[in-house]
Amino acid sequence: MPGRGVVCCPDSFKGVLSAADAAAALAGGFRAAGIEAVELPLADGGEGTADALSFRGGEWRTATVTDPLGRPVEARFLLRGDGVAVVEAAEAVGLWRLAPDELDPIRASSRGLGELLLAAVAAGARRIIVALGGTATVDGGLGMREVLDRLPVPVTAACDVRNPLLGRRGAARAFGPQKGATPVQVEELERRLAAIPELAPVAALAGAGSAGGLGAAFAALGAELVAGIDLVLREVDFDGILASGVRLAVTGEGGVDASSAEGKVPAGVATACAGRGVACVVAGGTVAPGAEPALYELGATAVFPLGGRPERTRDDLAACGEALGRLLARLAFA
Repeated sequence: MPGRGVVCCPDSFKGVLSAADAAAALAGGFRAAGIEAVELPLADGGEGTADALSFRGGEWRTATVTDPLGRPVEARFLLRGDGVAVVEAAEAVGLWRLAPDELDPIRASSRGLGELLLAAVAAGARRIIVALGGTATVDGGLGMREVLDRLPVPVTAACDVRNPLLGRRGAARAFGPQKGATPVQVEELERRLAAIPELAPVAALAGAGSAGGLGAAFAALGAELVAGIDLVLREVDFDGILASGVRLAVTGEGGVDASSAEGKVPAGVATACAGRGVACVVAGGTVAPGAEPALYELGATAVFPLGGRPERTRDDLAACGEALGRLLARLAFA
């Protein structure tokens, strides 16, 4: 069949489409052009990581934990048949748990994540993958440590950023404002993080600043910190998928910008495709000026802006897939 070997592997278009919905829209466009495509939703260690890693099956479990402000909520985690639990920090203490007028990083606690990890162990987990992105907290894991003073099972912490704990690119100064911190509060949070003695030896690690310092907290407890996209691509055997005859990979996310080339899904996919000589198209709801060169350097073949119309994202992704599918069909008979 013309175009055999297309994989649609986007991240979520945050606030608009899940990664699974985005992959389905792209694949639907290819199919409309007569090209079969595989749907492979991805994530980079933030929200959606558990869904991306559910391809091996498993059972969704829920537990009652506390949200960032201490209120009881139901949070889910994935327990796979191989004994691995996939836990997302954002399920318990995510920004999405709070209304805009509730954002309070001075008060927000990561305690609920510790409770969710203990629930996973009680359910039978022998190893845990914890995705750290998307939290409302900047507490350096102090809340989590209230209920978890050691790791009961081996833990791999998947980081969606590579930032250190402190400084200009650290947890407080780089990410505090988006969690509601004022400039004065940012400096207070920086002082708090710097004053946690057990985090000092790991403060400079890549990913230590993930999730308001949870990366550093997990490293201090002995967990392995890894780039989330690398972990997800390894878990889904993305290199093996590319080696099986894939001709084109289409990835993307809601906002393609400078960070897209720094450990995000587009960067991971483009790099993997370059290693296998596979064409890679990056579709973005929006594409910031100057974002393309770094992605091209990593191996992207084209960067495709969808137009920045959130209400039309599904249709725009389908149109992108159909246009690429028609191009593949023409090339097959050229």
